Amino acid sequence: MQIYRLFEIVYILLQQKIITAKALAERFAVSQRTIYRDIDVLGLAGIPVYTEKGKGGGISLLPDFVLNKSILSEQEQTEILTALQGLSTVKTGETGKVLERLSTFFNKTAADWLNVDFSKWGYENNGYFSDFKTAILEHRIAEFDYYSTYGKKTREKTRRRVEPIQLCFKSNMWYIRGFCLSRQNIRTFKLTRIENLHITDEHFPERDLSPISRSDSGEHQTPEVIFKLRIDPEMIHRVYDEFDANIVKKQKDSSFIVTISWAEDDWVYGRILSYGEYIEVLEPEHIREIIKKKTLKINKKYS
Repeated sequence: MQIYRLFEIVYILLQQKIITAKALAERFAVSQRTIYRDIDVLGLAGIPVYTEKGKGGGISLLPDFVLNKSILSEQEQTEILTALQGLSTVKTGETGKVLERLSTFFNKTAADWLNVDFSKWGYENNGYFSDFKTAILEHRIAEFDYYSTYGKKTREKTRRRVEPIQLCFKSNMWYIRGFCLSRQNIRTFKLTRIENLHITDEHFPERDLSPISRSDSGEHQTPEVIFKLRIDPEMIHRVYDEFDANIVKKQKDSSFIVTISWAEDDWVYGRILSYGEYIEVLEPEHIREIIKKKTLKINKKYS
């Protein structure tokens, strides 16, 4: 959000010449203190912005300041717009606004070259992605309830205070990586296990993480297992949609042997079972037994 707000402030000052901190605070729904911090950031970036006290005063730019787009080549301008168009596919909102402003400023139309939707079918985003993005960029501490799983039936809720570092997308899931103040170490949290998120007004400085363990024993992590699967030819469309070709070996009977490393959890059991009678777990043996027991339980419900 801060990147968009900084650009918008400069854009407003170029048009209106002078504006009060109160008016900017109301426009962006932030405190005047936040606006003054933004002004300091712009000053450090070399933008000649200054404030005048008293009646008729406010925030303005030096009269001879011009936001010179000629410092960027045509190719650089296109690269910026292309990158922003790619970022806007994660539906963060403010990126699209920056893209629109810069497109107008550069007098260019950004090519709609990429469309990525990370959400599942029928899944509504809980908004945490944008909230965490704001917290990362503005160095604000995040507080939330987190549900860890122990065993097969136990859930433990803990309240966490975290300095967010990075949003990660892996294995069809979003995660937030950060320095957990209660654990005093780097932790990774699955967004779907987070509730009651609150982005505080507490700012944290850049932390030297070199002396701290970077093993990142994520709160969600489970051990990975090498799976060897035999999949019937009726599932050819799923085999090539869901697995890399280099881990798939087609057999003489047209079936497929897939060897893949997966974290062993309920998600992977469900994925195997989603193939119905068209799949067999060859290895490891304990996974064969788990799937066998689950299919017997399913059969019992329908018998």
